[in-house]
Amino acid sequence: MITARSLVKHYGDFPALDGVTFDLDDARILGVIGHNGAGKTTLLKIMAGLIAPTAGSLVVDGIDVARRPFDLKQNLGYLPEESRLYETMTTDAYLAFFGEIYGLPKVVIRERRDELLASLALETDGKKIGEFSKGMKRKVAIARSLMHDPGLLIYDEPTSGLDPMTSRSVLDYVKGLRDRGKTVIFSAHNLFQVEEACDLVLILRRGKVVAKGTMPELRETFGSITYRVFFRIPDAVAFATSVGYSASDGRYLTEAHSVEELNRTTAALAADGAMIERIESRYPTLEEMLLKIGR
Repeated sequence: MITARSLVKHYGDFPALDGVTFDLDDARILGVIGHNGAGKTTLLKIMAGLIAPTAGSLVVDGIDVARRPFDLKQNLGYLPEESRLYETMTTDAYLAFFGEIYGLPKVVIRERRDELLASLALETDGKKIGEFSKGMKRKVAIARSLMHDPGLLIYDEPTSGLDPMTSRSVLDYVKGLRDRGKTVIFSAHNLFQVEEACDLVLILRRGKVVAKGTMPELRETFGSITYRVFFRIPDAVAFATSVGYSASDGRYLTEAHSVEELNRTTAALAADGAMIERIESRYPTLEEMLLKIGR
């Protein structure tokens, strides 16, 4: 269980965070989003025990992060946006090195290393890390964050700069960590990934929480469902209707914002000779929410 209360962080006179409050249950994924400069990385660094808040409290599984950061790190896996790896080492040696730092027995290190390499589909072929692609390096960094089997994972842009296939692989792996009982906090510019993976989303603007909740809750906050009606008409020149619509490349589209409006719209189109092809329901995306919030 994570409990954040009125977190504040000042860099000089600049308030990077200004009263951030939220709760997160175990085995959940929290997405932290916002425009550049919103305070996302600052919040993640505080949660990782790397910097102390100016004011407020953060408690993770009964541990006060500001007072006991060492205790927190025993059960924490952290992945910064830019992972600096020891590129002259092989993956086996690199992961073994971090396993030893955490005091793991050699047999456990070998088991954990083999398990992580297999689950991440990471075939190293004895190469040094510096010879790997960016996607492979990112997977090595994820494996490093998991060597000591932590319960809390904090990932800053885990798929940044990766190709679509590798990005999908990493996202699926992160979602699988939740299924294994781990709690994950991550920030991502790819808002589709946040929508897909997260149980709870925290939206920051200038260091403040402007919205938080599940995706259904956020959709209700920022706008209800929209129905998109696609239709055909027999004669574009002669067609006349009271329904407002748009046309592009022979496709015709109108929208309704309630079931009642949808029924009136489809009835009017049918009466005017249009043929309904399909109806799609659409909710506002996180990107549209951020645009509505502004910088």
